[in-house]
Amino acid sequence: MNPFEMVVLIVAIVTVGRVASAKYGVNIGGGGRKGRRMEAMQAQQVDDVEAARLRAEVTRLNDRIQVLERLATDPAKRLSDEIDALKNQ
Repeated sequence: MNPFEMVVLIVAIVTVGRVASAKYGVNIGGGGRKGRRMEAMQAQQVDDVEAARLRAEVTRLNDRIQVLERLATDPAKRLSDEIDALKNQ
């Protein structure tokens, strides 16, 4: 086999491999730096969304704790009056 045939064979093998990987969605070679950067950016976006969701959850739970603390430390008479007022509405 002469060198020209060898080069043509290598190019054909690489081409077939890339077509097959594109068709079946397989990423051969990891995508290089750009692919790793994109994965890192996507992971950061997921982390940001999760952090925002957790902040909202903590805020909601803190609000509930404040209500429960107010109910637990509220004098019985004022609590009873508020319950009666709500019943009469």
